[in-house]
Amino acid sequence: MTRVFSGIQPTGHKHVGNYLGAIRHYVADQESYGGESIFCVVDLHSMTLPYEPATLRERSLDTAMLLIASGLDPERCILFVQSHVHEHCELAWIFDCVATMGELGRMVQFKEKGEGKDSVSLGLFGYPVLQAADILVHRADRVPVGEDQRQHLELTRDIAQRFNHRYGDTFPLPRAAIAPEASKIMDLQEPERMMSTSRSSEEGKILVLDEPDAIRKKLRRAVTDSGGEVRAAPDKPGITNLLEMLSAMSSTPVAELEARYSGSGYGAFKADVGDAIVEYLAPVRERYRELASDPAEVERALGRGADRAQASAQSVLAEVRERVGLLARR
Repeated sequence: MTRVFSGIQPTGHKHVGNYLGAIRHYVADQESYGGESIFCVVDLHSMTLPYEPATLRERSLDTAMLLIASGLDPERCILFVQSHVHEHCELAWIFDCVATMGELGRMVQFKEKGEGKDSVSLGLFGYPVLQAADILVHRADRVPVGEDQRQHLELTRDIAQRFNHRYGDTFPLPRAAIAPEASKIMDLQEPERMMSTSRSSEEGKILVLDEPDAIRKKLRRAVTDSGGEVRAAPDKPGITNLLEMLSAMSSTPVAELEARYSGSGYGAFKADVGDAIVEYLAPVRERYRELASDPAEVERALGRGADRAQASAQSVLAEVRERVGLLARR
Protein backbone atom coordinates (compact mmCIF):
# COMPACT_ATOMS: atom_id res chain seq x y z
CA MET A 1 0.00 0.00 0.00
CA THR A 2 1.29 3.47 -0.88
CA ARG A 3 2.37 5.50 2.14
CA VAL A 4 2.50 9.30 1.82
CA PHE A 5 4.71 11.65 3.81
CA SER A 6 5.25 15.37 3.54
CA GLY A 7 6.43 18.08 5.90
CA ILE A 8 5.93 21.82 6.00
CA GLN A 9 8.04 24.36 7.88
CA PRO A 10 6.36 26.73 10.35
CA THR A 11 8.36 29.70 9.05
CA GLY A 12 5.87 32.52 8.82
CA HIS A 13 2.33 32.57 7.50
CA LYS A 14 1.79 30.40 4.42
CA HIS A 15 1.23 31.96 1.02
CA VAL A 16 -0.83 30.95 -1.98
CA GLY A 17 2.20 29.24 -3.52
CA ASN A 18 2.43 26.93 -0.51
CA TYR A 19 -1.28 26.24 -0.79
CA LEU A 20 -1.46 25.55 -4.53
CA GLY A 21 1.88 23.77 -4.75
CA ALA A 22 1.60 21.59 -1.67
CA ILE A 23 -1.23 21.91 0.87
CA ARG A 24 -4.16 21.24 -1.45
CA HIS A 25 -2.32 18.12 -2.68
CA TYR A 26 -1.96 16.93 0.92
CA VAL A 27 -5.74 17.00 1.14
CA ALA A 28 -6.09 15.11 -2.14
CA ASP A 29 -3.66 12.45 -0.92
CA GLN A 30 -5.61 12.12 2.31
CA GLU A 31 -8.69 11.34 0.23
CA SER A 32 -6.77 8.76 -1.83
CA TYR A 33 -4.64 7.09 0.85
CA GLY A 34 -6.43 7.79 4.14
CA GLY A 35 -4.57 6.55 7.21
CA GLU A 36 -1.47 5.88 5.13
CA SER A 37 -1.04 9.66 4.74
CA ILE A 38 1.41 11.26 7.19
CA PHE A 39 1.87 15.04 7.42
CA CYS A 40 4.32 16.82 9.68
CA VAL A 41 4.98 20.36 10.88
CA VAL A 42 8.78 20.24 10.63
CA ASP A 43 9.68 22.63 13.44
CA LEU A 44 13.25 21.33 13.77
CA HIS A 45 13.99 22.44 10.22
CA SER A 46 12.98 25.97 11.21
CA MET A 47 15.89 26.15 13.64
CA THR A 48 18.58 26.23 10.94
CA LEU A 49 18.40 30.04 10.66
CA PRO A 50 18.08 32.63 13.47
CA TYR A 51 14.61 32.63 15.06
CA GLU A 52 12.69 33.61 18.20
CA PRO A 53 11.69 30.63 20.41
CA ALA A 54 8.26 32.02 21.25
CA THR A 55 7.61 32.69 17.57
CA LEU A 56 8.56 29.13 16.63
CA ARG A 57 6.04 27.70 19.11
CA GLU A 58 3.33 30.09 17.92
CA ARG A 59 3.91 29.39 14.24
CA SER A 60 4.08 25.63 14.72
CA LEU A 61 0.56 25.66 16.12
CA ASP A 62 -0.55 28.21 13.53
CA THR A 63 0.72 26.01 10.69
CA ALA A 64 -1.10 22.98 12.10
CA MET A 65 -4.33 24.99 12.30
CA LEU A 66 -3.91 26.10 8.69
CA LEU A 67 -3.43 22.50 7.54
CA ILE A 68 -6.59 21.42 9.32
CA ALA A 69 -8.46 24.46 8.02
CA SER A 70 -7.38 23.48 4.51
CA GLY A 71 -9.00 20.06 4.87
CA LEU A 72 -6.61 17.71 6.65
CA ASP A 73 -8.55 15.64 9.17
CA PRO A 74 -6.44 14.38 12.11
CA GLU A 75 -8.81 11.44 12.43
CA ARG A 76 -8.22 10.32 8.84
CA CYS A 77 -4.52 11.06 8.39
CA ILE A 78 -1.55 11.29 10.76
CA LEU A 79 -0.76 14.93 11.56
CA PHE A 80 1.94 15.78 14.09
CA VAL A 81 4.85 18.04 15.00
CA GLN A 82 8.30 16.74 14.07
CA SER A 83 10.00 17.41 17.41
CA HIS A 84 7.36 15.30 19.20
CA VAL A 85 8.75 12.13 17.58
CA HIS A 86 12.44 11.79 18.52
CA GLU A 87 12.98 8.83 16.20
CA HIS A 88 13.35 11.30 13.32
CA CYS A 89 16.52 12.72 14.89
CA GLU A 90 18.00 9.35 15.79
CA LEU A 91 17.65 8.10 12.23
CA ALA A 92 19.08 11.40 10.96
CA TRP A 93 22.32 10.73 12.86
CA ILE A 94 22.59 7.27 11.33
CA PHE A 95 22.03 8.82 7.90
CA ASP A 96 24.68 11.45 8.69
CA CYS A 97 27.08 8.52 8.63
CA VAL A 98 25.80 7.49 5.20
CA ALA A 99 25.51 10.84 3.39
CA THR A 100 28.59 12.76 2.25
CA MET A 101 29.66 16.38 2.61
CA GLY A 102 30.02 16.66 -1.16
CA GLU A 103 26.36 15.78 -1.65
CA LEU A 104 25.19 18.30 0.93
CA GLY A 105 27.46 21.01 -0.40
CA ARG A 106 25.75 20.75 -3.78
CA MET A 107 22.29 21.45 -2.39
CA VAL A 108 20.94 24.58 -4.09
CA GLN A 109 18.94 25.74 -1.07
CA PHE A 110 22.04 25.57 1.14
CA LYS A 111 23.94 27.72 -1.36
CA GLU A 112 21.09 30.24 -1.58
CA LYS A 113 20.46 30.54 2.16
CA GLY A 114 24.15 30.67 3.00
CA GLU A 115 25.09 33.15 0.28
CA GLY A 116 26.88 36.22 1.57
CA LYS A 117 27.10 34.94 5.17
CA ASP A 118 30.43 34.65 7.01
CA SER A 119 29.25 31.43 8.62
CA VAL A 120 26.15 29.25 8.71
CA SER A 121 24.91 26.63 11.14
CA LEU A 122 25.75 22.98 10.77
CA GLY A 123 21.98 22.44 10.81
CA LEU A 124 21.54 24.48 7.63
CA PHE A 125 24.20 22.38 5.93
CA GLY A 126 22.84 19.04 7.14
CA TYR A 127 19.09 19.46 7.30
CA PRO A 128 18.47 17.56 4.02
CA VAL A 129 19.65 14.46 5.93
CA LEU A 130 17.02 15.09 8.62
CA GLN A 131 14.51 15.54 5.81
CA ALA A 132 15.52 12.13 4.46
CA ALA A 133 15.01 10.66 7.93
CA ASP A 134 11.58 12.30 8.19
CA ILE A 135 10.50 10.45 5.07
CA LEU A 136 12.23 7.13 5.50
CA VAL A 137 11.52 6.56 9.20
CA HIS A 138 7.92 6.03 8.06
CA ARG A 139 8.95 4.09 4.94
CA ALA A 140 7.05 6.56 2.80
CA ASP A 141 7.17 6.01 -0.94
CA ARG A 142 5.14 9.02 -2.13
CA VAL A 143 6.24 12.52 -1.15
CA PRO A 144 4.13 15.49 -2.32
CA VAL A 145 6.51 18.45 -2.53
CA GLY A 146 7.10 21.61 -4.50
CA GLU A 147 9.48 21.76 -7.42
CA ASP A 148 12.11 23.41 -5.21
CA GLN A 149 12.40 20.21 -3.15
CA ARG A 150 13.10 17.84 -6.04
CA GLN A 151 16.87 17.88 -5.38
CA HIS A 152 16.32 16.96 -1.73
CA LEU A 153 14.13 14.02 -2.77
CA GLU A 154 16.91 12.78 -5.02
CA LEU A 155 19.29 12.93 -2.07
CA THR A 156 16.78 10.96 0.02
CA ARG A 157 16.68 8.28 -2.65
CA ASP A 158 20.48 8.19 -2.79
CA ILE A 159 20.71 7.79 0.99
CA ALA A 160 18.10 5.02 1.00
CA GLN A 161 19.81 3.19 -1.85
CA ARG A 162 23.25 3.47 -0.22
CA PHE A 163 21.90 2.27 3.13
CA ASN A 164 20.15 -0.68 1.47
CA HIS A 165 23.36 -1.63 -0.35
CA ARG A 166 25.46 -1.35 2.79
CA TYR A 167 23.15 -2.90 5.39
CA GLY A 168 20.48 -4.83 3.50
CA ASP A 169 17.16 -3.95 1.90
CA THR A 170 15.41 -1.69 4.42
CA PHE A 171 13.87 1.36 2.77
CA PRO A 172 11.75 2.02 -0.32
CA LEU A 173 13.02 4.59 -2.80
CA PRO A 174 10.49 7.42 -2.40
CA ARG A 175 9.25 9.32 -5.41
CA ALA A 176 8.42 13.01 -5.55
CA ALA A 177 4.78 13.77 -6.30
CA ILE A 178 5.01 17.20 -7.91
CA ALA A 179 1.83 18.70 -9.28
CA PRO A 180 1.94 19.28 -13.04
CA GLU A 181 0.39 22.72 -12.71
CA ALA A 182 1.01 25.54 -10.22
CA SER A 183 4.03 23.75 -8.75
CA LYS A 184 5.97 27.05 -8.87
CA ILE A 185 4.07 30.21 -7.99
CA MET A 186 6.22 33.26 -8.54
CA ASP A 187 6.65 36.51 -6.59
CA LEU A 188 4.15 39.20 -7.64
CA GLN A 189 6.84 41.89 -7.61
CA GLU A 190 9.74 39.77 -8.89
CA PRO A 191 8.10 37.19 -11.17
CA GLU A 192 11.45 35.68 -12.14
CA ARG A 193 11.78 34.17 -8.64
CA MET A 194 9.51 31.94 -6.59
CA MET A 195 7.07 33.37 -4.06
CA SER A 196 8.72 32.95 -0.65
CA THR A 197 7.60 33.26 2.94
CA SER A 198 10.90 34.80 4.00
CA ARG A 199 12.39 36.44 0.89
CA SER A 200 9.32 37.96 -0.77
CA SER A 201 8.15 41.41 0.24
CA GLU A 202 4.66 41.85 1.65
CA GLU A 203 3.54 43.07 -1.78
CA GLY A 204 5.19 40.10 -3.48
CA LYS A 205 3.28 37.33 -1.70
CA ILE A 206 -0.39 36.57 -1.12
CA LEU A 207 -0.91 34.96 2.27
CA VAL A 208 -3.62 32.34 2.64
CA LEU A 209 -5.06 34.31 5.57
CA ASP A 210 -4.85 37.74 3.90
CA GLU A 211 -8.05 39.75 4.02
CA PRO A 212 -9.92 40.12 0.70
CA ASP A 213 -9.06 43.81 0.27
CA ALA A 214 -5.36 43.08 0.81
CA ILE A 215 -5.42 40.33 -1.82
CA ARG A 216 -7.10 42.54 -4.40
CA LYS A 217 -4.66 45.39 -3.70
CA LYS A 218 -1.65 43.12 -4.18
CA LEU A 219 -3.05 41.85 -7.47
CA ARG A 220 -3.60 45.38 -8.77
CA ARG A 221 0.06 46.17 -8.02
CA ALA A 222 1.45 42.92 -9.43
CA VAL A 223 4.29 43.46 -11.91
CA THR A 224 3.38 42.59 -15.50
CA ASP A 225 5.00 44.09 -18.61
CA SER A 226 4.61 47.04 -20.95
CA GLY A 227 2.22 45.23 -23.29
CA GLY A 228 -1.46 44.57 -22.80
CA GLU A 229 -1.96 41.04 -24.09
CA VAL A 230 -3.03 38.36 -21.60
CA ARG A 231 -1.00 35.35 -22.68
CA ALA A 232 1.61 33.00 -21.21
CA ALA A 233 5.08 33.47 -22.67
CA PRO A 234 8.71 33.45 -21.48
CA ASP A 235 8.93 37.20 -21.97
CA LYS A 236 5.78 37.76 -19.88
CA PRO A 237 6.61 36.09 -16.53
CA GLY A 238 4.20 38.22 -14.49
CA ILE A 239 1.16 37.53 -16.65
CA THR A 240 2.17 33.86 -17.01
CA ASN A 241 2.27 33.56 -13.22
CA LEU A 242 -1.21 35.06 -12.83
CA LEU A 243 -2.60 32.83 -15.57
CA GLU A 244 -1.21 29.74 -13.89
CA MET A 245 -2.68 30.76 -10.53
CA LEU A 246 -6.10 31.37 -12.06
CA SER A 247 -5.89 28.13 -14.01
CA ALA A 248 -5.13 26.13 -10.85
CA MET A 249 -7.95 27.71 -8.86
CA SER A 250 -10.59 27.52 -11.58
CA SER A 251 -9.52 24.17 -13.13
CA THR A 252 -9.44 25.98 -16.48
CA PRO A 253 -6.63 25.41 -19.00
CA VAL A 254 -4.34 28.39 -19.54
CA ALA A 255 -5.14 28.38 -23.27
CA GLU A 256 -8.84 28.78 -22.52
CA LEU A 257 -8.11 31.68 -20.18
CA GLU A 258 -5.97 33.34 -22.83
CA ALA A 259 -8.90 33.14 -25.25
CA ARG A 260 -11.31 34.45 -22.62
CA TYR A 261 -9.23 37.54 -21.90
CA SER A 262 -8.16 38.25 -25.46
CA GLY A 263 -8.40 42.01 -25.96
CA SER A 264 -9.56 42.73 -22.40
CA GLY A 265 -6.37 44.29 -21.03
CA TYR A 266 -4.58 43.76 -17.75
CA GLY A 267 -6.93 45.68 -15.47
CA ALA A 268 -9.96 43.44 -15.85
CA PHE A 269 -7.78 40.34 -15.84
CA LYS A 270 -6.04 41.26 -12.57
CA ALA A 271 -9.38 42.09 -10.95
CA ASP A 272 -10.76 38.68 -11.89
CA VAL A 273 -7.66 36.90 -10.55
CA GLY A 274 -8.03 38.79 -7.27
CA ASP A 275 -11.71 37.86 -6.97
CA ALA A 276 -10.93 34.23 -7.78
CA ILE A 277 -8.25 34.02 -5.08
CA VAL A 278 -10.55 35.63 -2.49
CA GLU A 279 -13.33 33.16 -3.26
CA TYR A 280 -10.99 30.16 -3.42
CA LEU A 281 -9.44 30.83 -0.01
CA ALA A 282 -12.60 31.98 1.80
CA PRO A 283 -13.49 28.52 3.28
CA VAL A 284 -9.95 28.12 4.61
CA ARG A 285 -10.01 31.53 6.33
CA GLU A 286 -13.40 30.78 7.88
CA ARG A 287 -12.36 27.36 9.21
CA TYR A 288 -9.08 28.80 10.52
CA ARG A 289 -10.98 31.37 12.59
CA GLU A 290 -13.04 28.56 14.13
CA LEU A 291 -9.93 26.56 15.06
CA ALA A 292 -8.15 29.61 16.46
CA SER A 293 -10.97 29.98 19.00
CA ASP A 294 -9.96 26.65 20.61
CA PRO A 295 -6.22 26.05 20.03
CA ALA A 296 -6.05 23.55 22.91
CA GLU A 297 -8.14 21.09 20.91
CA VAL A 298 -5.70 21.40 18.00
CA GLU A 299 -2.80 20.68 20.38
CA ARG A 300 -4.57 17.58 21.65
CA ALA A 301 -5.10 16.39 18.07
CA LEU A 302 -1.39 16.90 17.39
CA GLY A 303 -0.58 14.83 20.47
CA ARG A 304 -2.71 11.95 19.20
CA GLY A 305 -1.02 12.26 15.83
CA ALA A 306 2.42 12.11 17.45
CA ASP A 307 1.47 8.89 19.24
CA ARG A 308 0.48 7.28 15.95
CA ALA A 309 3.56 8.59 14.14
CA GLN A 310 5.85 7.32 16.88
CA ALA A 311 4.33 3.86 16.72
CA SER A 312 5.09 3.87 12.99
CA ALA A 313 8.65 5.10 13.46
CA GLN A 314 9.66 2.88 16.38
CA SER A 315 9.37 -0.39 14.50
CA VAL A 316 11.41 0.96 11.57
CA LEU A 317 14.13 2.34 13.82
CA ALA A 318 14.37 -0.91 15.76
CA GLU A 319 15.13 -2.71 12.51
CA VAL A 320 17.65 -0.04 11.48
CA ARG A 321 19.47 -0.26 14.82
CA GLU A 322 19.83 -4.00 14.46
CA ARG A 323 21.05 -3.74 10.87
CA VAL A 324 23.74 -1.14 11.61
CA GLY A 325 25.07 -3.12 14.57
CA LEU A 326 23.93 -1.07 17.57
CA LEU A 327 23.79 -3.04 20.81
CA ALA A 328 20.23 -3.66 21.95
CA ARG A 329 19.20 -2.28 25.35
CA ARG A 330 18.25 -4.97 27.87
